[in-house]
Amino acid sequence: MKVKRFPYGILCLFAFALIFVGCVSTRQQKHISRNLTDRGVMSAAELVAFFMMNNPDVDRENVELLANLYIDEAGMEGINSDCAFIQMCHETGFLQYGNLVTPEMHNYCGLGAINEEQRGLVFETEQLGVRAHVQHLHAYATAADVVLINDCIDPRYRYVNPRGKSPTIEGLAGTWAADRQYSEKLEALLVRLESK
Repeated sequence: MKVKRFPYGILCLFAFALIFVGCVSTRQQKHISRNLTDRGVMSAAELVAFFMMNNPDVDRENVELLANLYIDEAGMEGINSDCAFIQMCHETGFLQYGNLVTPEMHNYCGLGAINEEQRGLVFETEQLGVRAHVQHLHAYATAADVVLINDCIDPRYRYVNPRGKSPTIEGLAGTWAADRQYSEKLEALLVRLESK
């Protein structure tokens, strides 16, 4: 009985193909822009999965609602939904709160929260809270001649002077927040979101 042999070249090519496929990751890592006016790249499901990894005890339906609201509201106003969502995660401690702002305030970015006498602004719904946050980022990220799509519900929008002073997350340190490491904290969360 004669044994059929494969040519050496074909075996080498097959082995190389197996090695190559094994080395190439099938999951593409997304790059999130740090520009506040760039489009977000993460889906609502990806934002929710990231959030739940950091706070698995929270109501998942609420996180799904917020993720979709951030994508929708940011998309309407030309703001990076990934950066806005990450900022909400940072400001609320992944919805654990613990500072001046409380959950029923629907204030996801600490708008107007200064001290015990000025605990921050209150918004009637999740959507209005997300919209105010996105609008406030809009004031920081865009020039004065760039107008909002929705009616302005952020009472602090007009106080951002000059408009467009922070087109990237880096510019939020010392402007949005007094904390000089503020943008580094947001950057660390973005890196974790990218690599999840």
